[in-house]
Amino acid sequence: MRDHIPVVVQGSGRRARRAGPVGVLWASAELTVTVGVVLLLLVVHQVWWTNRQAAAAAQEQVQALERSWGQDPAPDGAGAADAPDLPEPAATETATVPVPVPAPAAPGPSRSSRPAAAPPAAQRDRAYAVLRIPRLGLVVPVAQGIDKRAVLDKGYVGQYPGTAGPGERGNFALAGHRNTHGEPFRYINRLKAGDELIVDMRGHRFTYVVGKILSETTERDTGVIAPVPRSVVKPDQGYGEPGAYITLTTCTPEYSSKYRLVVWGTLKPS
Repeated sequence: MRDHIPVVVQGSGRRARRAGPVGVLWASAELTVTVGVVLLLLVVHQVWWTNRQAAAAAQEQVQALERSWGQDPAPDGAGAADAPDLPEPAATETATVPVPVPAPAAPGPSRSSRPAAAPPAAQRDRAYAVLRIPRLGLVVPVAQGIDKRAVLDKGYVGQYPGTAGPGERGNFALAGHRNTHGEPFRYINRLKAGDELIVDMRGHRFTYVVGKILSETTERDTGVIAPVPRSVVKPDQGYGEPGAYITLTTCTPEYSSKYRLVVWGTLKPS
């Protein structure tokens, strides 16, 4: 009967001792990759998917408004905006100003430059008009207020509380996202003096003409949405006489909310 001869494997203890740290490093690497993939998916969801959803919903709202007005909807693709991240002014900027809320006028296919009557308070945060910017191929609904969840994140353009209604004397001031959530104002930096900004309501069309562009100002420059719009940060930028103005505001540079980009226009005589 043969004696059992034990076999000694050298170095196994050293490898065993290394297995602990190596295992931890391996697990850490796997966790890092997993977290990176999750973050990438979140970014894709935020930048791409929510953007598509908001843009599609906004175009459905435009078509719903046009149907309710009894007019033909815009051609397919007319509202596909290759075009607001949004300027998000502090809530106190307009909170103390009375809110004149524009609303649809009496039904009818005719268009005029007369301002419409104010709607009931129940219309707040609901789309009541359509903004068209031919140069950008932009067609987007306009709602009262600049609340992100209720208005801007839906892909809508929001009217600053306390500003004049479409066609009215004063400043019809709007905000919109520049990136994500439909990004209706993404390309307003491409607008030039003389470009038209068209606002449709039931039975009314108001055409504004771009006059001035403020490429950068602070988020608290409340002068840009004043009844006579003039920057309080750059006092040489803006207007000095009462009139009927439109103001478009959004964030700049892209994918940042550090500054605000402002486009001003004046109502075109009918």
